[in-house]
Amino acid sequence: MKHIILLFLFTLSLFAVQPTFLMPDEAFKPQAKLNDKMQIEVTIEIAKDIYLYEDATNIKLKNKNEISIENIKKPKSIDHHGDLVYLKTPIFLVDLKKASDASGIKEIELEVSYQGCSEQGLCYEPYTKGFKFKIDTSRLNNSQEVSVQEELSETDAIADTIKSGSLIVVLLTFLGFGLLLSLTPCVFPMIPIISGVIISQGEGLTTKKAFILSVVYVLAMAVAYTIAGVLAGLFGSNLQAALQTPWVIYSFSGVFVALAMSMFGFYELKLPDALVAKVSSNSSRSGFVGVAVMGFLSALIVGPCVAAPLAGALVYIGQTGDAVLGGMALFSMSIGMGLPLIAVGVSAGRFMPKPGTWMTMVSAIFGVMMLGVAVWMLERIVDASIIVLLYSTLGISFAIYLGAFESQAHIFRRSIAMITFIYSTALFIGVLGGSNSMLKPLEFLKSSSTVVSSASSEPSHLKFTKVTSIQELDVVLEQNKGKKIMLDFSAEWCTACKELEEITFADETVKDALSDFILINADVTQNSDTQKALSKKYGVFGPPVLIFFDEELNVKKSKTIVGFIEPSEFLKHLDTL
Repeated sequence: MKHIILLFLFTLSLFAVQPTFLMPDEAFKPQAKLNDKMQIEVTIEIAKDIYLYEDATNIKLKNKNEISIENIKKPKSIDHHGDLVYLKTPIFLVDLKKASDASGIKEIELEVSYQGCSEQGLCYEPYTKGFKFKIDTSRLNNSQEVSVQEELSETDAIADTIKSGSLIVVLLTFLGFGLLLSLTPCVFPMIPIISGVIISQGEGLTTKKAFILSVVYVLAMAVAYTIAGVLAGLFGSNLQAALQTPWVIYSFSGVFVALAMSMFGFYELKLPDALVAKVSSNSSRSGFVGVAVMGFLSALIVGPCVAAPLAGALVYIGQTGDAVLGGMALFSMSIGMGLPLIAVGVSAGRFMPKPGTWMTMVSAIFGVMMLGVAVWMLERIVDASIIVLLYSTLGISFAIYLGAFESQAHIFRRSIAMITFIYSTALFIGVLGGSNSMLKPLEFLKSSSTVVSSASSEPSHLKFTKVTSIQELDVVLEQNKGKKIMLDFSAEWCTACKELEEITFADETVKDALSDFILINADVTQNSDTQKALSKKYGVFGPPVLIFFDEELNVKKSKTIVGFIEPSEFLKHLDTL
């Protein structure tokens, strides 16, 4: 009897561990659609733990008398137990061509054949699904040549990396992209923010707590970037651009002023005790909530930059709808951007002086840095002369605080204070004289003859034709058909756009190289519906983006530049056009 019971239990256990296999229509979901270039995009969506054999995946036309397949762009397969397979949903791009005598609208039937297996050991039999399309033959044999012969743009190449690479490779690649992006001006304003937030914790701040606070800040920043990126990829709506409205900028700038005033000792900035009690039974945790909120908002408002890696992830999300993998890539990139910030935050906590005179000085320095960030944010919406006036006032006040006119002050400290005072005073005088330059504030003091001679010898700036809608752009494009055209997407709140204008476009060699180009500026500062439509038409998720047209007004997609580019690299790029 005992043996019978054991045999029964063993048999029952075999049934208990028996894997559940998906039905074929659950494991494979083929889809096909016709895009605006009369190309067919074929997607075979595969479920989790399912893979497709590359050699068993075929696409062909059932009736190909007047229309045939010219080329099929396939995703990269990988070796899996000795076979080349697709472990993730593959996307195929089918180029069509017509016979010389074909004309009008023709109906075709595309057949997609595929076979795959489950990681649990079940192999499905081959399947074929047909799709019917009506093709306008007059639109064939134009865009296909580009897709076959022209290389991918940097953005599309990055998107292709996500499609074809393994998860670990994608995450590590985007982590590296993030580390590189941390060296861009978009991240620099966050340095005084995270430092000031750490310093503001006051007494009792340990290296461990500084590290935890820094991690909380960076994680919140990464979550914000990821959410904004996924939304932009899925819906084409740039959340960061939407937050660059004047009232948001004024509000967030006011937050930094409030933080600065607390560092100067005017008051202690903290959440109300009643609210802290609701957030956590431990009042010290309220600091983490504040840091998280600051990190989240900083990512959305302080640094709304678009670079090739970010744009590549957004293109991938937009094309595939795979918000999970695209979001993971964006999150990994954001962590890479935040790693140096964690180091800065830990340093601020590690080397923070003990309470006393030095502590007061350090808090004041970070208070000034906070005010500097507030003024920097206002640059996007306030006249340049007012910005220079604010910087000069801030500098003069800080110099006096440091002891510029105190004979008893330390010689090094007083020297720094006097240099700051002289420069800030020069800025103030420059504003009164009509100068808005931070580098040459006293330029207006030159004699009139010198000004005239220098003006005559000084090269002129590049002249762009400004447009804000599709209709305006189409008019300018049509007027300049047959010429080389560069379209620059920019916005007043875009830091990288200003860097591009002040460094790359100010280079004399670049000006000479662009002399035979028609230059158009697509201003998307207001993020209005017409500007959104303009960005969407050209696949732009945010500025800066440079798009080039040939003489027939076709976009040279592989030559598109996303983000800032150095003058030397830009010149090399122009040589390839």
